[in-house]
Amino acid sequence: MFSSLNTRIQEHLAERRSHRTRLVTKDGRCNIEYGNIMYSKHFAFLADFWTTFVEIRWRFVLFLFIASFTLSWFIFGLMWYWIARNNGDLTWQHPSSDHIPCIANVVGLTTAFLYSIETQTTIGYGGRALTPLCPGAVALVVIQSLVGAIINCFMCGIILSKISLPKKRAKTITFSEMAVISPKNGFLCLSIRVANLRKTLMIGSQIYGKLLRTTNTPDGETIIMDQVNIEFMVDAGKDNLFFVCPLTLYHIIDKSSPFFEMAVDTLHKQEFELVVFLDGTAESTSSSCQVRTSFIPQEIMWGYNFLPIISRSKEGKYRVDFSNFSKVVPVATAHCAYCFHNINGHHHFSKDGHDNQGFEVIEISDPQSAAKM
Repeated sequence: MFSSLNTRIQEHLAERRSHRTRLVTKDGRCNIEYGNIMYSKHFAFLADFWTTFVEIRWRFVLFLFIASFTLSWFIFGLMWYWIARNNGDLTWQHPSSDHIPCIANVVGLTTAFLYSIETQTTIGYGGRALTPLCPGAVALVVIQSLVGAIINCFMCGIILSKISLPKKRAKTITFSEMAVISPKNGFLCLSIRVANLRKTLMIGSQIYGKLLRTTNTPDGETIIMDQVNIEFMVDAGKDNLFFVCPLTLYHIIDKSSPFFEMAVDTLHKQEFELVVFLDGTAESTSSSCQVRTSFIPQEIMWGYNFLPIISRSKEGKYRVDFSNFSKVVPVATAHCAYCFHNINGHHHFSKDGHDNQGFEVIEISDPQSAAKM
């Protein structure tokens, strides 16, 4: 009992360490902190105030929305109160019966605040109205109307920009939880799976990867985050992916690959992080977005392959079964890349194939009737 509890505790601590050392989380967020920034540099965020407001959290946007309107109403309400006070319109000033006020029915601070709201929001209930006898009041109406229009445009722009951020579109693009290493088309490949959950396409999609690891140079310098390019492709190439259905992307493990020196028994002992990027343009909004995820050595399975997920129904429609999206099966795979290229038959796991039960068998009765070039 105690041994199993100790094992679970060790596994939990190992999982926490892996999450803490991961630079890019599975959902694409970057786990990085900035420290010792000069105080004067903080003003750069105010200079680029639009980006700052768009990137802040929703709770601060809502607070800014409420505060900006309420504060502007109150400030202009004080100005209307000041104009009414200077003209002797207030109740405690006891105006005469033939007195003509600057703003009708503004007799205190509360009514001045209500008139400010009615002016800026163009409600116009009709109970309080401006008279043409005070030029300062006419000028204040113009100023408050312009300020109110600016605040409306600014806040509506921020809210619409936050709603339509490209990273929201990235939420509907998902990667497989694990990466696999297995033979493909005569090569040893590292494969991952990616799917677009919407029917609208990602135009001009490109995928690439970066291998992050700590390296030591011949000069004795330690590079904490050394980046190595990882090329991914599909059967049709690596550029302008036809992202109409889930794709299996693979990286060929050859002598130029950083995975060439790894083996099935040493892979999980390595310390690296494979970050995968998918860039594209949303077809519906024409906005560019980037989707990111990462894989650590414990999330790469050597000697496995993904289950097929695309089939065709009897009606001729293609169907994607997402229940098999991240499921894998063992396949015959060499223990290392060197073994794969130089030693025949040095494989582990079964060599049996796995059929896709969803595919429809099509019988061709007359092969001679095929079109000839």
